[in-house]
Amino acid sequence: MDQLKLNGIAVDCVIGDLPQERVREQRLRVDVALSLDLAAAAASDDLADTVDYVSLADQIRTSLRAAKCRLVERAAELVAQTCLAEPRVQRVVASVRKAGCVPGLASAEVVVERCK
Repeated sequence: MDQLKLNGIAVDCVIGDLPQERVREQRLRVDVALSLDLAAAAASDDLADTVDYVSLADQIRTSLRAAKCRLVERAAELVAQTCLAEPRVQRVVASVRKAGCVPGLASAEVVVERCK
């Protein structure tokens, strides 16, 4: 199985459980590692034979903005579900980081791995 990685997708969305977090957007950073067969795309050099990662990044942003998650865990699950909706993707490792959520902590990060 081959991998296609999208690193550092920036998403401004409502995320958090505290009252002050429910009324403003915060930035999440999303990384995904998609497992799929890239042989057809490598041979054809045609976007139709792979995952359109511009479109997928937009779908991830749209999903997280609409969800207004309370937990980073839920955000990571939504990212994984969005990726697995792509027909070619067989497995995904999705990482979601939220910076500045705790004083003195660079970020909180949740990593989930899901398969079809």
